[in-house]
Amino acid sequence: MTEATAIEEIPKDHRGLSFALDFGPLLIFFLVYKFGAPAGNPITAAIYGTIAFMVAIVVAMVVSKWKLGKISPMMWMSAILILGFGALTIYFADPRFIQHKPTIIYAGFALILFGGLLRGKAMLKSLLQAAFEGLTDKGWLKLSRNWAIFFAAMALINELMVATLSFDWWLTIKVWGVPAISFLFAMANIPMLMKHGFAVEEKPRPEGQDAA
Repeated sequence: MTEATAIEEIPKDHRGLSFALDFGPLLIFFLVYKFGAPAGNPITAAIYGTIAFMVAIVVAMVVSKWKLGKISPMMWMSAILILGFGALTIYFADPRFIQHKPTIIYAGFALILFGGLLRGKAMLKSLLQAAFEGLTDKGWLKLSRNWAIFFAAMALINELMVATLSFDWWLTIKVWGVPAISFLFAMANIPMLMKHGFAVEEKPRPEGQDAA
């Protein structure tokens, strides 16, 4: 949501595949960046990694449709961002654009969410409704508010990292640190969500259906 994908109603025997589809493209990007491009040229390596990332997300979408029968709204959004900004990264081949690109994305998300809140609308609801079934309107508004603040903070943190870290360190933290922080933030919201109608429990199985 990088960057983090919502956990939807996925059969247990497919959850490993779902996890691989979510994080596989990111792993491919990092491996190509580290080992598949000329040493000593981080910009060229980042471009090679971006190309691999773009191919990997398309493959992930095809596999998701084939094996899971659908492509989640979160994956669609991720693909649009990866393919759109990936094409710009290749076109400009400029380290400044590569490093400031996350700030643009985070700030854009924050503005969209804050804009929705000003109109009394929870913009996350249409994207994540399947993942938080039962959540009340008040809960959706609080969730949108929390993520809007999070994205605004991430935009500021990214600019701070750009100003203080080398390109290689910045990219390593961006690839691995940001998803980890996003996951922890998502988990920190669970108690609030449970107070507003979201239940972290499995739905009862129909009679006669074998356990997974």
